[in-house]
Amino acid sequence: MKIYNTLTRQKEDFVPQKPGTARIYACGPTVYDYIHIGNARPLVVFDVLRRFLAYRGYDVRFVQNFTDIDDKIIRRANEHGVDSAAIAEEYIGEYWKDAKGLALQEATVHPRATENIEQIIEIVSGLIAKGIAYEAQGDVYYSPAKFAEYGKLSHQPLDELVAGARIMTGEIKREPMDFALWKAAKPGEPYWESPWGNGRPGWHIECSAMVLRYLGETADIHCGGQDLIFPHHENEIAQSEAYTGKPFSRYWMHNGYININNAKMSKSKGNFFTVRQVAEKYGYAPIRFFLISSHYRSPINYTPELLDSSIASLQRLQNCRDNLIFAKKNAALPEKDGDLQTLLHLETHRESFIAALDDDLNTADALGALFELVREINTRVLDAEPSKRLCKAALKLFAELCGVLGILQPAEAAAESAADDETAKIEALITARGEARTAKSWAEADRIRDELNAMGVVIEDTPLGVKWTVKR
Repeated sequence: MKIYNTLTRQKEDFVPQKPGTARIYACGPTVYDYIHIGNARPLVVFDVLRRFLAYRGYDVRFVQNFTDIDDKIIRRANEHGVDSAAIAEEYIGEYWKDAKGLALQEATVHPRATENIEQIIEIVSGLIAKGIAYEAQGDVYYSPAKFAEYGKLSHQPLDELVAGARIMTGEIKREPMDFALWKAAKPGEPYWESPWGNGRPGWHIECSAMVLRYLGETADIHCGGQDLIFPHHENEIAQSEAYTGKPFSRYWMHNGYININNAKMSKSKGNFFTVRQVAEKYGYAPIRFFLISSHYRSPINYTPELLDSSIASLQRLQNCRDNLIFAKKNAALPEKDGDLQTLLHLETHRESFIAALDDDLNTADALGALFELVREINTRVLDAEPSKRLCKAALKLFAELCGVLGILQPAEAAAESAADDETAKIEALITARGEARTAKSWAEADRIRDELNAMGVVIEDTPLGVKWTVKR
């Protein structure tokens, strides 16, 4: 696999530190509100990365954090007159609802910043001991000027960064570029005891501590949104590498921005959408499909029309799967001449699918390969009175590729968890309708069909028997 490395600005072969393993850290949400469409893009994109590496045989350790102590969380808690921990807990719960809808796999570890205070204090103490950080009235600041490679991720020289930096009113740092590792507690804020007095960690040091604790001194891949390159990821590198003396991550992956109707998403412009809001209108599956329909590094434009297009594309995939299931159930022959040749032809689309994702996680081309497979299944399998063997193999390949992309998964789970008695009722009604038709009791047959329609069941009479599906 080749990955575009933000650090080197070029595609590189993915070579993990330990063969056959992949240690990945993905920056997770700050839990003070529902996740929005922009938050969802890295969550979905890097979920596909994790799925694909596992599919290719890697033992993947995937760490995605929750930032559960932050200025925004404290501000929201004060607005609602509750404890900041209550706000964090509430929106972690809301995150899991959206994550399930978006078919996000649970990470190997979902650490919280507040669970890693001891590790944070240890790193901050080490940086002070090295003379790279300093304490000032209970705050602790990091000095980027003392880290020679500062700016190597964002590719901005320190002097250019300093030119745009300011010391804000109330700040007691020495230089404009210095950033907080530890913040002294203000009245009414949550705090933890430390060598510098009661306080709480800065944002950047939280992620450094969690990477070091759960992945070691050097991660294989660190990923997140493009907006995190500077200052968040730049500062993570500076403080972590100054502390350990080792590279913080071998590869850095960043996804592009989402625009709303060709304009930057902004609450002030009124074009700000949460995943929950969009899902209430379109469902979750089209959101996931939309987010992987473009290459992850490209900017992507959100419009209602693109969500409608995603729904139509998913329906095409759903129809292919349902038709394969039906054909397998009703195929007359266990196998027939030509099955092997057809299967070998279908396998070429797996190869194209893998090649697309091997090329810097090109999900757009991977989807193209999947739809080519659908076209071939429709023409070479479903239109040719297929055998059970061929239908089963085609269905397995189709489900395999969908699984790597994480699409059709919620519908699959819903179908599997449907009550057996309801399925039995549908089958019984279809059998009764068939008997009524045989007896030329047309009124009774029509009545049963109306009852099935009322249940959301769509029936289709085919040469192989009655095909039925439930409207989604």
